This record gives sequence, structure tokens and C-alpha cells, in this order.
Amino acid sequence: MIRAYEELLASGTELLALDARAVRTSIDVVSWVTSGDLDASTPCEGWALRELLEHMIVQHHGFAAAARGESDLGLWKPQPLGADPVGEYRAAAEHVLATFAEPGVLERQFPLPEVRDGIVIPGTLAVSFHFIDYVVHSWDVARALGRTVEFDDDLLSAALPVAEAVPRGAERERPGASFAPEVPGAQASGLDRILAVLGRSPSRPE
Repeated sequence: MIRAYEELLASGTELLALDARAVRTSIDVVSWVTSGDLDASTPCEGWALRELLEHMIVQHHGFAAAARGESDLGLWKPQPLGADPVGEYRAAAEHVLATFAEPGVLERQFPLPEVRDGIVIPGTLAVSFHFIDYVVHSWDVARALGRTVEFDDDLLSAALPVAEAVPRGAERERPGASFAPEVPGAQASGLDRILAVLGRSPSRPE
């Protein structure tokens, strides 16, 4: 798995294309949301759907800012949803995709002020973080709505080594951790395996 992850990081345009596909799937899933859904519970502990969408929106803006070399933590603080959450989400997603499409983005260093009191990492690594987030968050939104989401097999094959590379142990148990400890189901395949590795129960009731 480590070698597969390293090969993905070295793939350049392939990594960016995979991220874009995951984000565009998230746009499709969020397009199902209505105002009556915003208080629905999600697989993200303690978050209703509105909090999840606020997080997803600000993460797009945060990663876009990081791609520009900006390290202001304030850019990563969620803001309340406006009158058009679906449109707001789509705009944020298109913003980060446009930023990631700029020439040389993978050669840049991305400051991530949210992570470990602020780290600076290579663009390839940062985009892989964004990629796995939006595979998982697409499922989070779909499950909150009682629906399903599908990804192509090649995308899931690329996402699995990214999921496997996420640190385990105490990192996963801290308040505010991005992912919970691994749950039973990690021997499954496809999206179910990715979810289990990252602490989501694929069989979570609708």
C-alpha cells in the first residue's frame, strides 16, 4: 500500500484528475440537499448536515488558499450557510478545482494551519488529503440523505492507499480528529473498505 500511495503522489495530473472527479461527485450529491435536510444527522459525530456542509465549503476555500501559499488560520474557520447552500457549495468546489488546475500547483508548498499547529507540505500530499476527504464526505452527505453514492473502481483503487496512509493510533482519538479509529469491515472491498479504514461504518443505518 505504501508503494501504491507513493506512485499516486508521483502521478501528477492523474492525482489532480482523481481529486476533480471526487469533488464533482460531491457537487452532484450536495445538489440533492434541500432546506429541510439541513438538520439531518450525519456519520460525522456531533454534526448535522449543515455543519458538515459548512466544513466542506471552508475546506475547499482553505485548500485553495494553501495552494496560493496563504497560511491564515481564519480562512479555515467555517461560516454559517447562506440562503443557497447548494449554490454556495458548488461555488466553493469550483473555486478549489480552478486553483488546483493552475500550472505548477503540485510543485508548490501548501501551508495547512489546521494540522499539528501548522505544517507545510508538498502540493502532491495536500491534494491527496483533499482527494480522500471528498470521497468520504460525498458518502457522508449521501448517507445523511438516506441515499447512496458511487465511484468508479479505478478511483476507489487509488483512494484506498491514501486511506491506508492516514496515521492510526492516538491521532484518531483526539477531539476534532479528521477520522475515527478503524472499524470492523476493513477486509471488505471498494468504498466499504475505505470507509471502514477511516472509521466510518459502511452499514450505518439510514
